[in-house]
Amino acid sequence: MTTKEQYGTSELERDFGSLTFGNALSNYRIGEEKTQRAFAVFLGISPQSLCDIEKERRIPSPSRAAKIARQLDEPESFWVQLALQDMLRKEKLNDKPEKGASNGRACFG
Repeated sequence: MTTKEQYGTSELERDFGSLTFGNALSNYRIGEEKTQRAFAVFLGISPQSLCDIEKERRIPSPSRAAKIARQLDEPESFWVQLALQDMLRKEKLNDKPEKGASNGRACFG
């Protein structure tokens, strides 16, 4: 009898790095076999903006992420979540709390 190894998001991140808006969009474009220029035209953005997003030099705003998702006919929530996670990662706000850290409850006087 063999057991199947679980392969989830933590294993994907271990093997391929964090899932970001930029690499998700780049992989989507490559899967569609489109050039950056053609894909940028399809999305209604400049080729330079697409390149900056794919190379993670720019993170789209939530509204721009939603617009891109609609253009791709994909769930807005997924693409907006990726953009927000990238923003948190950039600001280093996605770290897990350290031992002994506050449990998030406010203490007043």
